[in-house]
Amino acid sequence: MRNIDHVIVGHAGGAGARVGEVFNPNTGQVQARVQLGTQADLDKAIAAAQAAQPGWAATNPQRRARVMFAFKALIEKNMDELAHLLSSEHGKVIADAKGDIQRGLEVIEFACGIPHVLKGEYTQGAGPGIDVYSMRQPLGIGAGITPFNFPAMIPMWMFGVAIACGNAFILKPSERDPSVPVRLAELMLEAGAPAGILQVVHGDKEMVDAILDHPAISAVSFVGSSDIAHYVYRRGVEAGKRVQAMGGAKNHGIVMPDADLDQVVADLSGAAFGSAGERCMALPVVVPVGDKTADALREKLIPAIEALRVGVSTDAEAHYGPVVNAAHKQRVENWIQTGVDEGAELVVDGRGFQLQGHEQGFFIGPSLFDRVTPDMQAYKEEIFGPVLQIVRAPDFETAVRLPSDHQYGNGVAIFTRNGHAAREFAARVNVGMVGINVPIPVPVAYHTFGGWKRSAFGDTNQHGMEGVKFWTKVKTITQRWPDGSPDGGNAFVIPTMG
Repeated sequence: MRNIDHVIVGHAGGAGARVGEVFNPNTGQVQARVQLGTQADLDKAIAAAQAAQPGWAATNPQRRARVMFAFKALIEKNMDELAHLLSSEHGKVIADAKGDIQRGLEVIEFACGIPHVLKGEYTQGAGPGIDVYSMRQPLGIGAGITPFNFPAMIPMWMFGVAIACGNAFILKPSERDPSVPVRLAELMLEAGAPAGILQVVHGDKEMVDAILDHPAISAVSFVGSSDIAHYVYRRGVEAGKRVQAMGGAKNHGIVMPDADLDQVVADLSGAAFGSAGERCMALPVVVPVGDKTADALREKLIPAIEALRVGVSTDAEAHYGPVVNAAHKQRVENWIQTGVDEGAELVVDGRGFQLQGHEQGFFIGPSLFDRVTPDMQAYKEEIFGPVLQIVRAPDFETAVRLPSDHQYGNGVAIFTRNGHAAREFAARVNVGMVGINVPIPVPVAYHTFGGWKRSAFGDTNQHGMEGVKFWTKVKTITQRWPDGSPDGGNAFVIPTMG
């Protein structure tokens, strides 16, 4: 049985007192065991980070960028290995696994430009003989707590920017699919980062709490469910840390009467069911405006959904693979039953799906609900599976209000040919990320990612310049050099005092 250990400087390895099971979602069988760390493991990682970080921070940004360039090249060289490893533990099809890695790699590409983005501000002559300038300096040691659904992308979102800014980083990945984060740390070391700059500690809540409480960790970035995000944010802030904690989502897709329904159906097939719906930027709710639009959309959706191919993660023809484990499969199927019990119309039922030859795998067929209403729990909560819900809206105002009033505010999309409607919707909707004829509006790496309401806790978003701000602190210097005259020059005057 394969053993997945920590990546900690000086860690001898070997079996610990507690382990977690890593499944192959295609077969339902345990394929590896991951060590669940202790406070002592974290302390050892902290000590190594403290030893390495000052020298790394003193390394000029251009040399740090060269490490990022080398890391990028190693990721590209090892793309197939990483994708297959990711797929084998998560269940994503290979193409989707490569997309996971590529989106993280785009943040690494942004981090390669760190010499430019770290430049501070400068004002010459802010007062008589006075200049003012600022510099961005690293925080010291940062930590990331990442979810199972993007085991490559989200860690790279975090540690790419943090390390490029001069910090050391401790990653606590999901114990469900931990192998890719381990490989990323190994490749970062191979790229030239000093030992101790990127380390991986595995664990469950015990390790999360240890990270949140440790006084040497200055900042924590988290992605996961909203309840846990709120817990992480509150506990981390109480411990004096910077915290950004991204939570759940219930993204809506508004379909206006003038939308190209064939394109909408094609977009929904990928956005709602891709990666088995295990994405915080999935599109699990579609809101057609008007019954005529809803009826036409439903008529086109049914055959498209029935044509989706569910297969093992290595099946190149499969649209999506299994969910991550048996518990999550049961959770999704329970939500489908809840929707039925609440009175929604189950048009396509994905429960009970079995893949021939892989009957013990964690597969769920695609499901479609119609006539879902905002008072239903199945609408209010995140299902995180291959389930699409139709919520009919009588008019544009209702379509704006539905995502605006929802407890989550991660992403939303509108499908229309009407520029005025799109502009009005984007300006008014109470959601953090908006797509206009774009079903999954994840911003490119040099912009920032972040939702509103219960989708995000904290004031700073992931990656882009927001990420740089999160992983650095600003120091502002006001300087004056006397001119050497006998009276010492003019008396010092604070610039704002005239």
